[in-house]
Amino acid sequence: MQIVKPPFFVRKIFPSLVWNLPNNKKKIYLTFDDSPTPNFTNWILYLLSSLNIKATFFCVGESAVKHPKIITEMISQGHEIGNHSYSHKNAWFTSTNKYITDIEKCKSVLPKTSLFRPPYGKLYPWQIRKIKQHYKIIIWDILAYDFDKKITSKKIKSNVLNNVEDGSIIVFHDNKKSEKILKESL
Repeated sequence: MQIVKPPFFVRKIFPSLVWNLPNNKKKIYLTFDDSPTPNFTNWILYLLSSLNIKATFFCVGESAVKHPKIITEMISQGHEIGNHSYSHKNAWFTSTNKYITDIEKCKSVLPKTSLFRPPYGKLYPWQIRKIKQHYKIIIWDILAYDFDKKITSKKIKSNVLNNVEDGSIIVFHDNKKSEKILKESL
């Protein structure tokens, strides 16, 4: 079963996390996790530029170190950069100290950012308390499921279009697993 929108009770339990940004302007927020990915990120940047759309890219430090020119290009085009940890660790299976160290390591290789998104969207309450001392934790209110190998382009569009509302934060993935399906869907 796919949970495209986080349940209401989860958002109420964790009100300090940013789930959406209502603004009365019919504006939505496109975000891409796992950046940068050579060639695919460039394709996304080209598409966004051709449509005059800005997005937020949550970058993995290991990839940022390997592809700094892509990070520079994101910024030069006016996109936001967010921290997505250095090695894409799952917080539920990593000690808090190691997890924070991984976030800080990513911080050291990215341009200054106050945004953080946890890989897999998972954090414990005590991790949230530590991380929010230095970052605004951005989650989402629509998960496109572009990482699911069984999903179709039609289903991704349905996941987004049937759930989008003013201020929605939509998460896509900028990685090899999602590349083919997103090129069909976006």
